[in-house]
This record gives sequence, structure tokens and C-alpha cells, in this order.
Amino acid sequence: MKLACKIFDKENAPEDFLHKFFPRELEILTKIDNPHLVQVHSILQRGPRVFIFMRYADNGDLLDHIKRAGPVAESNARTWFSQMLAGLEYLHSKNIAHRDLKCENILMTKRFNVKIADFGFARYCVDKEGRRVLSRTYCGSAAYAAPEVISGNPYNPKLADIWSLGVITFIMLNAAMPFDDSNLKQLFKEQTSNILSHQVKVKDILSHQVKNLVGQILEPDITKRIRLDAIKAHDWLRYKSMVRRKVLPGQKLVHSNLSVKQTPKTAFTARERHPLA
Repeated sequence: MKLACKIFDKENAPEDFLHKFFPRELEILTKIDNPHLVQVHSILQRGPRVFIFMRYADNGDLLDHIKRAGPVAESNARTWFSQMLAGLEYLHSKNIAHRDLKCENILMTKRFNVKIADFGFARYCVDKEGRRVLSRTYCGSAAYAAPEVISGNPYNPKLADIWSLGVITFIMLNAAMPFDDSNLKQLFKEQTSNILSHQVKVKDILSHQVKNLVGQILEPDITKRIRLDAIKAHDWLRYKSMVRRKVLPGQKLVHSNLSVKQTPKTAFTARERHPLA
């Protein structure tokens, strides 16, 4: 079995990470088990260092794939979206929000199936009495963050996860970001404008159904944003059959010459740029 290893050095870790995020990540990793999440093999500690061993992703992450191949063919995008959706539904059923969904955290297996990874910003959505709690930590990458996160108000992390899934889907289909995050004020303005434009190279190829679904996910009004159950029932998805389907190497993908940049893997700031230029 091939394994990857994530190493934490407690001596050099920031205080908020050491006492807040890291213990939460370890607890969550020991409680999740789903085929659409990266499987943790073991967690070991040697002195100040903690080693998290997990299944190795033979084909890297989704961003690397898009950098190599360009926009993902809609049929493949549907399969990968369904797998991500199943993983996210599992997390939310456990009252866990990921809070850092992005292309770099979607890993690809040897058979080109995708799995959600990196639970460094994950948290529970209810308190010890089972009451829903809002998030007040503004973490993740700005390019994938929902407008309610960008605005700096307490937010429902499950609805923010859904938004991030929409951004990932847009990137798969377009090999470009839906919004420019070079300035947070401009980013928020674009997010709340309700204007979503697909790239010229693909906008006439994409089906009406997928455009409709992405538009409903990237809805700035949280009272109108589509929920997971409605996503599963959407015309674009044949949910049960698509989750079980395998994406095999060699399936034809649409290619593009668009260049791609990596997003930082830390909490966002106003100076960060989007990964696709």
C-alpha cells in the first residue's frame, strides 16, 4: 500500500493552530470513514512531531489535473461532482463542515476517482447540546469562500461548503475562476452581482442543466442557495448511478491552453490571488 505522510511540528506551530485547529483535525480524522474522503491509515507521534499517514493519491490533485488537461469534459465533471457531493453529504450528516474545499484539496486516485482531503479547518457545526453554532473563523482560500464569509459575519459553514463546491465545479468546467479575488471588496461585489459568465471556449458546449445547477449553488443569498438534497435531485445528476461509476484513465477530456496558479493553503488575506489566470 502506498501512503502519503502529513507532518506537524508542534514546536514551530502557531498558538491558535496548536490549541484550536490541530486537536480538532485529529479528532475529526478519527471519526470519519467514507469512500469519498481520503482514508487515514494511522496517526503517530514522536516527540514534538505528529505524523498522519494516509492513502497516497497517485494522480495528484484536481488543480494539477486541470493545469495539465484544461477544462474537464462535462460527463467526467458530473462523475467527480457526484463523488465530491457524496463525501460532503457524509460530512454534513456527521455535523462536520470542511471549510476549506478547493481544487488542491480534491485528490485523484490511481483510477481517477476523486476524494476530499485536508481537514485542517474542519469543525463541528453543533455544540455539545446539539444546538447549531455559526462559524466566526474566516479561514480557507478567498477564491473559494462564500460571500457571507468574505463579509466577515458569522456564517453557516455547511452553506459555505456548498458554495465552495460550486466554485470547484465552475473551475472544472471552465479552467478559470468564476470571480476575481485580487481585491476582497471587488470579489464580494462580483459574488453578489448574480452575474456568472462561463468562458467563451466552453459556454456553448455546456448543457443548460449544468449551468443552471452551478448558478443555484453560487447563489449569494443563503436563503435561496440550493441545499444538498435539492442538488441530488437536480436534472443534471443521476446521483445514485454516477457515484458508483468509475472514471478510467484515457477517457477523453477537453483541453485548453489556459495557465494556472496554485492557491495558498492557509487562511485567506486580501492580498491572495486566484489560482487561475
